Amino acid sequence: MCPKTYGKRVRQVVAPVSAPAQQSAKVIIPGDQIAVRNGLRALFDTILLRSLPEDGRSTAEIVLAEALNNIVEHAYSSHDGEIEITLHLRQNELVCKISDTGLPMPDGKLPAGILALLEPPADLPEGGFGWHLIRSLSKDLDYRRENGRNLLSFRLDTQQCGD
Repeated sequence: MCPKTYGKRVRQVVAPVSAPAQQSAKVIIPGDQIAVRNGLRALFDTILLRSLPEDGRSTAEIVLAEALNNIVEHAYSSHDGEIEITLHLRQNELVCKISDTGLPMPDGKLPAGILALLEPPADLPEGGFGWHLIRSLSKDLDYRRENGRNLLSFRLDTQQCGD
């Protein structure tokens, strides 16, 4: 399948052969902020994500953006590489798989994503909320390092409001 133009930064948008195009999407992008933005635009323009209810779509956008930005900021902080995002719709869930060849997670584990209690609110840090959001909004969050690749997978409920 040939995508619309999302800039040179989005290398591929394809429908995997194993699933109907309406139920799966895949994009491979360079590991930088502009490519993440363009890649998310390409993904959210697919039939798969356009067909989700607004709540499910919003959740997917938040979680995917947080995960991809973490890859750019941390896994690719010292070198370039690509990020591969594969999505499959199964019943009322979006199964998400993200892989990259960046630096591994510290200690081979996902960050805890625990929010610190800070007083007064002016002391709130600029970052540090991403993993809390990802953990709160996803199910079956899993990370592993295999053959030089970081593999992150999770599921998202596409029917939060019981539509």
